Amino acid sequence: MTFTGAIGAICMFPLRAIIAGSIALGIHPNMLTLIGVIINVMAAVSLGRDRFVEAGFIMIVANIFDFIDGKVAHQTGTQSAFGAFWDSTLDRFSDLALFTGLIWIYSERDRTDYVLITTLALVFSIMISYARARAECLIEKCKVGFMERPERIVLFMIGAFTDRMAAVLWVILALSVVTVANRIYYTYLVLEKKPMPSNTGATGLFWRFFFWRDERATIPFDLWVIAILSFVWLTPPAWLGDPLASGPGLIGWLLGR
Repeated sequence: MTFTGAIGAICMFPLRAIIAGSIALGIHPNMLTLIGVIINVMAAVSLGRDRFVEAGFIMIVANIFDFIDGKVAHQTGTQSAFGAFWDSTLDRFSDLALFTGLIWIYSERDRTDYVLITTLALVFSIMISYARARAECLIEKCKVGFMERPERIVLFMIGAFTDRMAAVLWVILALSVVTVANRIYYTYLVLEKKPMPSNTGATGLFWRFFFWRDERATIPFDLWVIAILSFVWLTPPAWLGDPLASGPGLIGWLLGR
């Protein structure tokens, strides 16, 4: 088992109990989705008020609801086409809210550079979802690319808890651009009936990591995660001109500093 797979398995223990509780209470999956987006808006407000650790904890709660809605729908047999549409649409609201919270705080600090970086990250993050939705009107499936919504949300939490939001935004922006390009290129190859790039040899290694087609909880996925976490944690905030790097992070917050 990979380390990301092990983390996922550990997290599933409490989530199973929450799923069971939601089913026992008869909460409809669509209501769980709505609760999740409302809580994410609260997280966005905390980001906009420079309360990053608080926002991190709120995001954890919000994304529990975001995760379990589909599981509850599956276990109760209440899946529907509208439910899928509802979930996807409200996910975009959650994404927009979190980015807007950051844009607000950066604009208050008069940091137009990070307003621009956050706005570009928002644009390309939304384009990831749009590219997939539009592609799947033409082909069966288009789920390539690394920077999907779960990865973005986890990175937001890491940025909030570690006081490394600037590094997180650079990662989200760069890999969102790559992911959009992946989905455009993949759709082109499928529609034109051209072969996918090979993963063998030195060139294949490049395609393996920058034309992402692997699943989560695989060794290549773990390597990407390690590279991202290393960049986020080891890059000095001063190098990135981080305007919010004076906070205490999670450890300081726990110690009351």
